[in-house]
Amino acid sequence: MDEKAKSLPYLLNSSQTRRSFLDFSIFASLMVLAGGTIYPIIRYLWPSKEGADGGGTPTISIPLGELGNGEAVITKLLGKPVIVVRTNNEVHALSAVCTHLGCIVKWDKTTQRLICPCHVATFDLRGNVTGGPAPSPLLAVEAKIVGEQIVIGGA
Repeated sequence: MDEKAKSLPYLLNSSQTRRSFLDFSIFASLMVLAGGTIYPIIRYLWPSKEGADGGGTPTISIPLGELGNGEAVITKLLGKPVIVVRTNNEVHALSAVCTHLGCIVKWDKTTQRLICPCHVATFDLRGNVTGGPAPSPLLAVEAKIVGEQIVIGGA
């Protein structure tokens, strides 16, 4: 056999090789598509056991001196904004996401209310709606004072 017959271009000119390559390419593409569709469904139906035993529940701590009486701070717990308000010897932690359209609520020290700056929905320290278009209360997050720290989460 001559050198041309043994070269790679000669092998790729075979119609059987092209068909096999196209069959494999289509099959591989469909498998990637199926995997990308099925994986999220499986993760939803069988979530990981991380944190299910109570020992892995995430918490965050804020030094007590960092948050004065009547002041608030917004922090993140599990990637979601949480507003922490300190009043006298109590702390209140709530989801900072307004239930109306998802704006981040702000603490108004003078009225002692949480106010959504987008559409003026108002909430009390328990998260209950006290005015405006919000359809439901803010979700409460466990918060307590432990020594000189404010501990949020860990329920």
